[in-house]
Amino acid sequence: MNLAEKLLPRLSDWRPAGDGRHSTSEAFPEAGWTVQLAADRADSLSCLVWELTLTRTAEPPAGLTLEGWAAAVADRVTGLMEPLKLYEVDDTRSEAVLRSEAPAKRGDALAYYEVRLHGLDKAVVRRFTATKAAPGREQSAFALTHEVIAKLAGDIAG
Repeated sequence: MNLAEKLLPRLSDWRPAGDGRHSTSEAFPEAGWTVQLAADRADSLSCLVWELTLTRTAEPPAGLTLEGWAAAVADRVTGLMEPLKLYEVDDTRSEAVLRSEAPAKRGDALAYYEVRLHGLDKAVVRRFTATKAAPGREQSAFALTHEVIAKLAGDIAG
């Protein structure tokens, strides 16, 4: 079984109690990853995701580079509303940034996904909203089914 197949039943079993943001962390040593999920809501089929973090717990594949991993993530991730595009690889900081190729428009606001890779060991998925009327951007929660969350984690892990 791959990471997505192992993660899916764990998400379906997760039942946070009470209101507010909750998080869960699941280790998958045989897959070489730990998956952390912070969500504002979760039910039997989906989550209102705040942040998804994958941390590699095994050695990265031989020959893997940050740019190679980032390009592969952009190619593999297909379950989000917008395709991802590699925007930047900063070898000095050992970070890569992928964002929605074309942000979604909602009135005066634009919403986009961002996947930030930290070295070869960590990936963080978030969604942001920005408007022309105000400088900056704000992180926002986004709805995904458990199946899409598991596929996203698997696509990032490779």
